[in-house]
Amino acid sequence: MLIKSSVNIYDKLSILANGAKYDVSCASSGVMRKSSKNQIGRTSKFGICHSWSSDGRCISLLKILLTNFCINDCAYCINRKRNDIRRILLLPEELAKITYEFYRRNYIEGLFLSSGIIDNPEKTMEMMIKTVILLRVKYGFNGYIHLKLIPDASEATVLEAIKWADRVSINLELPSKKSLQYLAPDKKMESILRTMDFVKSTINTLREKRDFYNSKGGQSTQLIIGATPDSDFEILKLASFLYKKNKLKRVYYSAYVPVNDDFRLPSIKKPPLLRENRLYQADWLIRLYGFKVEEICSENKPFLEESIDPKLSWALNNLDFFPLDIYKASMDELLRVPGIGLTSAKRIIKMRKVTNIDLTSLKKMGVVINRAKYFITFKGNSLEGKRLYDKPLEIKRLISQKNSNQYSLPYL
Repeated sequence: MLIKSSVNIYDKLSILANGAKYDVSCASSGVMRKSSKNQIGRTSKFGICHSWSSDGRCISLLKILLTNFCINDCAYCINRKRNDIRRILLLPEELAKITYEFYRRNYIEGLFLSSGIIDNPEKTMEMMIKTVILLRVKYGFNGYIHLKLIPDASEATVLEAIKWADRVSINLELPSKKSLQYLAPDKKMESILRTMDFVKSTINTLREKRDFYNSKGGQSTQLIIGATPDSDFEILKLASFLYKKNKLKRVYYSAYVPVNDDFRLPSIKKPPLLRENRLYQADWLIRLYGFKVEEICSENKPFLEESIDPKLSWALNNLDFFPLDIYKASMDELLRVPGIGLTSAKRIIKMRKVTNIDLTSLKKMGVVINRAKYFITFKGNSLEGKRLYDKPLEIKRLISQKNSNQYSLPYL
């Protein structure tokens, strides 16, 4: 159903923002740039919130589609061509002005721009880039911009996107070629991976010139979780491959939300949010903690445990690695201890050189004592006694009693 041009701007924003809400790969993740002369806005290293509230207000990041028209027929997508929904297109000048006015009124800190495909990928991508150029040049917008790449757009067009955006991303959507062909037959994994390769090489080349926006932002992607039988092991292997080969900043995991009635899709009552959370925790271990995928799950054990986080699962399955002495353990060893994260491990390494460490000081450093205490000693002195070092089920039971929020990312 085509929406007439007389539709007011608030209705347009509501429709296009709602159409973009299922794309989660839109954090700024480290981009920092100060404001400069004749420009407005700055990016922040602390990251950007990116959601729309229930009453339609944009919180920090304007997350929107250029259009929800689409020539593709992906089974899982609310904007697929077969769906009888209200269709809207915002012209580049219109969207650029909206973004500028939102920022000028302090409603947002930046823009996340995605789109359905209208006519063809090249035309759509060119309209998105024109929007960004208008923001940068006409309105002097120096804030954060994340631009979603359209599969099968030309390399020349992708190059322009990279030059003007702080971050670009192209969604793989599904973890295997077979799954993508089944649920999104219009998309080709080879084409998406080829674009990722081009983005990586282009960013590396342009970074030396220091004359474009995407100097630290890089690229990211998204995988839908639970729409196909792909295992956590397959998903994490793919993510690890992308981090190494394409230097992705992040792989985002999105629990499948049933929005369409399609025989190809699983029948579920609610999205697999706990599984999504466990994948994020495993991803952290791979990216930041030095874990290998095979240490977290394997072909013989292809799915992550849902009852406990993957780091605790590894620790309970490798009790012979413990206990570790707080005063002797290396950085890599400390990061294997449940309840000790990157920041607290660094603090331990620093503080143990100049002062004695006890339970109180560990708490002040950010260590989650109720988890770590089963795996550490202080100069040979244990908090829990050796009676528990060979009893993983008892440790799991005791720690589980303390857990109140199974969906939170801490406790790594």
